[in-house]
Amino acid sequence: MFEWLFSATWSPVVVGAGIGVLIWMTFLLSDRPLGVSTAYAKTAGMVEKAISRENVKSMPYYRQVTPEVDWQWTIIIGVIAGGFISAYLSGTFALSAVPPLFAATFGTDTLLRFSVALAGGIIMGIGARWAGGCTSGHGISGTLQLSLASWVAVVCFFAGGILAAGLLFGFGFL
Repeated sequence: MFEWLFSATWSPVVVGAGIGVLIWMTFLLSDRPLGVSTAYAKTAGMVEKAISRENVKSMPYYRQVTPEVDWQWTIIIGVIAGGFISAYLSGTFALSAVPPLFAATFGTDTLLRFSVALAGGIIMGIGARWAGGCTSGHGISGTLQLSLASWVAVVCFFAGGILAAGLLFGFGFL
């Protein structure tokens, strides 16, 4: 009955329906959109607050978005824990500094892999703040609310993803 829990891949229909129920419950119980990029900004604020409390108090962004651990911040923990549990249950969990696809395309240099991952994370973080939200915030919550900005952002996410994949791996996949 629950063998799907142990599968390496899940049905996109089931996952999509699960995310749909999750976002409905999020709006019903908290009247807030689902997203994680603000939690990363709050984390940066908490780190800076530990270093210079007065500096954080003077920043307009942190007067609007209080740097604190809240329910949205715990989603990050849930994503990490959920990914680990899913990989463990499916038998696909493995620690690897350089994933096979990266190694096949760019080589096995660990420093290059970590540098690319760090740069990509920073660029994605900046993009999420610039776009006013992340892929889950716009793609799930924003489109559900029929936000024009979210629909534009989602189209740009897909176009950027296709362009990046084409530049990295060739456009033969189209």
